[in-house]
Amino acid sequence: MLEWITNTMNSLGYLGIGMLMFLENLFPPIPSELIMPLAGFTVAQGKMEFVPVIAAGVIGTMLGALPWYYAGKVLGEQRLTSLADQYGRWLSISSKDIKKARSWFDKHGGKAVFFCRLVPGVRTLISLPAGISEMHLVPFLLYSTLGTLLWVSLLTYAGYGLGSNYHLVEEYIGPISKIVLASLLFGFIIWVVRKNMRRLT
Repeated sequence: MLEWITNTMNSLGYLGIGMLMFLENLFPPIPSELIMPLAGFTVAQGKMEFVPVIAAGVIGTMLGALPWYYAGKVLGEQRLTSLADQYGRWLSISSKDIKKARSWFDKHGGKAVFFCRLVPGVRTLISLPAGISEMHLVPFLLYSTLGTLLWVSLLTYAGYGLGSNYHLVEEYIGPISKIVLASLLFGFIIWVVRKNMRRLT
């Protein structure tokens, strides 16, 4: 994958960075933790400029976030609540839970979108509940762009500073991503267990 990312970046330049970051949002196995540090290393070599690299990464990410956002919006709460009433018992999720989740997202949506853009493994998925909760497009784009700008800048600067050792960024962030995902999964399991225990009492 590294060779493919490198070849794409070398042949297409800034457009290649934007395309890679777009695909990274659609297919999470393509890691931004490798794309942007490599771009930063390219800047350190004098082959690209820092600001256009960051702009390409942010634009590609935001374009890649929109399909997930609209997927959630098209499905909508009504269809999801109907599916939850039919099949949600397998995961202990009801239509009432979905309505509560939407209410929570409506209250904290902006902050959730911003901070989740900084969390590996979650940053791609946050667009879906934003669409499901029918978060307005302008605030979604604003908070997403701010969070993405910070994330892309950090990765690019890390690659710039590490030089040819840019790959170490992914090595350090990779375990963090796994810890975050494991924590979310553990929290979900605890929530399901507690919900079932309350039903039994």
